[in-house]
Amino acid sequence: MIKPLIYKADLGIYCEAGDFYIDPHRPVARAVVTHGHADHARAGHGAVLATRETLDIMKIRYGENFAGATQAIKGAIRVGDVNVSLRPAGHVLGSAQVVIEKGGRRDVISGDYSRVANPACAPFEPVPCDLFVTEATFALPVFRHPDPVNEINRFLASVRRFPERPHIIGAYALGKAQRVIMLLRQAGYDAPIYIHGALQALCDYHIAQGIPLGDLRPATMDKAQARELREAVLIAPPSAFGAAWVQRFADPVISFASGWMQIRAHARRRGVELPLVISDHVDWPDVTRTIEEIDPEEFWITHGREEALMRWAALTQRRAQPLHLMGYEEEPE
Repeated sequence: MIKPLIYKADLGIYCEAGDFYIDPHRPVARAVVTHGHADHARAGHGAVLATRETLDIMKIRYGENFAGATQAIKGAIRVGDVNVSLRPAGHVLGSAQVVIEKGGRRDVISGDYSRVANPACAPFEPVPCDLFVTEATFALPVFRHPDPVNEINRFLASVRRFPERPHIIGAYALGKAQRVIMLLRQAGYDAPIYIHGALQALCDYHIAQGIPLGDLRPATMDKAQARELREAVLIAPPSAFGAAWVQRFADPVISFASGWMQIRAHARRRGVELPLVISDHVDWPDVTRTIEEIDPEEFWITHGREEALMRWAALTQRRAQPLHLMGYEEEPE
């Protein structure tokens, strides 16, 4: 077996032949970034290589000078002694798998990824490889995510049942908020959707990239808008539920869109009346299916439920190892 092109280092996954890190958790001289979530995309690197969308998103979040230099990867480029390309990961807009090739060997670092259709980003693209690096956020047999279309239909049934109550969905600013909006639009909900100010810039960016989010309005709660919001659908970041912002609404239906909503204790702890099990990560069937489909000689596990995947690897006679990487949250931001 040819030696892998990457290995675990103090700051994350490192490619020595290209002299770069993938999603390092502290500033480095050169980083390849898989997507714009804050636990993967950090400011302060000497140089950042990523998709154009991820670079744009980092600029929105961190400002113009978030790195010393940037380069958008389109197609394969030469970095040191290796070829690097990016393939869609299906996680959020601009999310990508990092494909590293040299001398007939190919290693793929998937970042965070999903196999379920997401109208707000490009679908995951399986890449045959020698080494596949996978997340394991929901890698337990108990995690089997339902169809997000059915979850949105449950939400809209509540909107119809309680038309006098505002419905507020907690959703992360990058990816989840836009996906929920698109799911609502595809389900036929064409009324205005009111969004918290923390979502505005990233929603505007998605619209500029051709993603039709429809009629979005700021949830400012001024006197002219107060009546509208009493019967509205609103989307806000999870942090808003612990702030004065949510207290302005009388008897709201609190919802939250996350794979963790499958665990009732998580929903109760957040005070969620209507949990929506909508995840942008692979669940147990999809992570195992992906490994079987790609069929690498070996796979590594970056973070999450490592023990269950290691046991599955042993039962299916596959080579695997956990990396025990630190610095990544299981649900970003």
